[in-house]
Amino acid sequence: MTSSHDPGRRSLLAAGASALAAAGLGGMTDARAQAAPAATQARPLPPYVSWKNPNNLIVHTATTIETKRSAFGTSVITPADRLYIRNNLPAPDVSIVADRDAWTLVVEGVRGPRTLSVAELKSLGLETLATVLQCSGNGRGYFADKPSGTKWQVGAAGCVIWSGVPVRTVVAALGGLADGGRFMTGTGGEKLPDGLDPKSVMVERSVPLMVMEDALLAWEMNGEPLPHAHGGPLRLVVPGYSGVNNIKYIKRLAFTAAETDAAIQKTGYRISPPGQKGDPSHPAVWEMDVKSWINAPAPEAGPVRAGWMQIHGVAMGGTQAVRRVDVSIDGGQTWQQARLVGPDLGRFAWRQFVLPVKLAPGNYLLASRAQDVKFNWQVESTPENAGGYLNSGWRVHALPVTVT
Repeated sequence: MTSSHDPGRRSLLAAGASALAAAGLGGMTDARAQAAPAATQARPLPPYVSWKNPNNLIVHTATTIETKRSAFGTSVITPADRLYIRNNLPAPDVSIVADRDAWTLVVEGVRGPRTLSVAELKSLGLETLATVLQCSGNGRGYFADKPSGTKWQVGAAGCVIWSGVPVRTVVAALGGLADGGRFMTGTGGEKLPDGLDPKSVMVERSVPLMVMEDALLAWEMNGEPLPHAHGGPLRLVVPGYSGVNNIKYIKRLAFTAAETDAAIQKTGYRISPPGQKGDPSHPAVWEMDVKSWINAPAPEAGPVRAGWMQIHGVAMGGTQAVRRVDVSIDGGQTWQQARLVGPDLGRFAWRQFVLPVKLAPGNYLLASRAQDVKFNWQVESTPENAGGYLNSGWRVHALPVTVT
């Protein structure tokens, strides 16, 4: 896929690399400059997301749209009009949200399997949950090996509030799990291309059964009916797991003895060695890692004036809550503990952090590293993999900043 990018960032990276090389920090920024995608002319928003704010987004393709780093702001929740888009297949016709309550879900692998409408699901229970929604390839643009796929930086992520019925509540209402279930398998309701083996293209993912306890069948996002572009009228939300496992337009929820043999699971979204095709023996792209990045000062804003400033960003713990975040202004040579700000919306949400600093004129390399409540630190570097998945290394997410 091709990518678009803010033209100012590339020149800033190059300038920062030259200046920081003289300071002994050039190795890090050289790698980042090489990994940065080439600048291209901005593309318009496709019609199905014309309601979003184009000033906050980078359109890579019609199905891959990224949030600009400077657009995350300082609140915990990402507004819908700024939230990224990633579709593995074209979305179903928008008519499916004309009568949201009529959408149906087949539930299998329970003692009383049946088809339930959204209206019936709403009668079973209600819960609200905040989670990080992050594309599996977020950060792919920073891998030095340049794996194929959209060269996401940090903007294929957001933190949103979902409302819906807990999966565990639905299972209980249908008599509990049938024997032999080891995985929760969700199937999307996209229209499949004619003439192809459905298993080769369908969006169907299996995750470990234990995640059923936290999973949600959501019909609302950020206090409004779930937008069609984000999976409405019904989406499976799997907290702590990467975006591909959060099935849009979910039509089937099954509790199965084995993982699905759909290609997107069998060979796709696997942590495979560079140059190798995905294989069931390779780890599946499931849980997200501890991760953080700095959103401001943002590179696209240009040079920063000397004096006091607030370095701020976001941190997530994957399946665990965030415990602390450290910030460095010298590329990781020294660290200072930042302060977590804003409400704590639970272990699956991200936390905003801030560190006030007074910077003299010069070139700096700003980095952050997060720690979860189990004392796991964000890794310095994520190993290269064929798909460019789950890049959480703090080193490549560091920001070169010029202070004048």
